[in-house]
Amino acid sequence: MFIMIPLDGEELSSSSIAKIDEAKFWAQLDVDEGRVISSVIKSKSDEFEELSHIVVVSNDSEYVWPFIEQNMLVLVAHHQKSVDDILEAYLFKELNELAY
Repeated sequence: MFIMIPLDGEELSSSSIAKIDEAKFWAQLDVDEGRVISSVIKSKSDEFEELSHIVVVSNDSEYVWPFIEQNMLVLVAHHQKSVDDILEAYLFKELNELAY
């Protein structure tokens, strides 16, 4: 399962989720059975070789139609900021689906 997250920096360990229009980098994490198999960082969301299944955004007011058109599930991390916190919330099903 590929999960994409907009970030404010290039390092996963020190970056936080960013608003889509303010993202400096994008992370794509390959998650399988609760573990991160691999991670890739790109400067744009459309540069990944594999299509993401999920995109995580920071709030409900983000412009996410390009992702919805690609059949991605949009999850919202209202309280989680770090990549580790977002992954933990995803694994424990604590991220909310986007409210339309």
